[in-house]
Amino acid sequence: MGSCKVQNDKQTKSVLVHGPIIVGAGPSGLAVSACLSQQGLPSLILERSDCLASLWKHRTYDRLKLHLPKQFCELPLFGFPGNFPKYPTKRQFIAYIESYASHFKIQPKFKQAVQTALFDHASGFWRVQTQDSEYISKWLVVATGENAEPVFPDVVGLDKFNGHVLHTSKYKSGSEFKNQKVLVIGCGNSGMEVSLDLCRHNAIPHMVARNSVHVLPREIFGFSTFGIAMALLRWFPLRPKTGPIELKNITGKTPVLDVGALSQIKSGKIKVVGGVKEITKNGARFTDGQEKEIDAIILATGYKSNVPTWLKECDFFTKDGMPKTPFPNGWKGENGLYTVGFTRRGLQGTALDADKIAQDISEQWRKIKDLNNNNNNNYTSNSPSYPT
Repeated sequence: MGSCKVQNDKQTKSVLVHGPIIVGAGPSGLAVSACLSQQGLPSLILERSDCLASLWKHRTYDRLKLHLPKQFCELPLFGFPGNFPKYPTKRQFIAYIESYASHFKIQPKFKQAVQTALFDHASGFWRVQTQDSEYISKWLVVATGENAEPVFPDVVGLDKFNGHVLHTSKYKSGSEFKNQKVLVIGCGNSGMEVSLDLCRHNAIPHMVARNSVHVLPREIFGFSTFGIAMALLRWFPLRPKTGPIELKNITGKTPVLDVGALSQIKSGKIKVVGGVKEITKNGARFTDGQEKEIDAIILATGYKSNVPTWLKECDFFTKDGMPKTPFPNGWKGENGLYTVGFTRRGLQGTALDADKIAQDISEQWRKIKDLNNNNNNNYTSNSPSYPT
């Protein structure tokens, strides 16, 4: 999807994009493209990998399911199939994403890793440089999201450990850890689920929990805990300042929705340990003085934004790659800059921002189109003026 003009020179290929450039072909980028399509506007998605939703395809474990019921995870204008379960599996969610792109005829340019994106004040256009092309547009949508890169913690002695060390982005199944003592560093949803998966494959997980953790049952009497919380907020808008929903909104830390790990902790099959003081060649020393032999280490330490590495001369984002302006006003910057997937509210937040972005760009598009028609310029009546 998208209308482009290509200009070649000896240095690089220049592509003039008639519509927004969207960086990232995950759910957020696809949602914006679909909403723009609904407004009759083209767009061009640039994606560094070779597929849609690469985080879901390549960086998630096999047993993963949506943590929330599917009605809270739908993208705009196109719902989940009716025969999908309440909590779709990883494969089902990927199938939904592929159907979504097909339905709206979205065709990203794959293997286009954005190296720099810079607003050219002289021309009034964004210049987005990949490894082999420069893309130029009046609008830039940052859709790489909160989870672009894995976070690797600074743990003393980790580089000296003799066993296997991997981040959850590389973890697929506990089958390869059978009968092994595995230290899981991190006790969020990923840490809990990986520990449970290890347990079910007869490994012996030791999960690190340095601080208190908000743990909620995924369902109460067959109803989604999240759904109940959202319904209560509509009726009772006051909420505790340190409750799990407020914690997510302020810090981005998602409350843990238990899918079976708690019972394994209570039975002793998942062992909970305190903070790690240092990793040794064959195990770990903990802050409470204990020392344990360990066969493998899994880092369930989450992900981070990578925006600061490629978006240049822009103070809209913090050094951590999150919009400085909090939700619900963090979707729009200056000079045609937009962001989606940074709300800390999951796919619901993505859907809200995608619709706002499409409507805002559509209004600008119509104004430019009217101005072009009034000036009787040489460009087509349904496209804004672009530089040569």
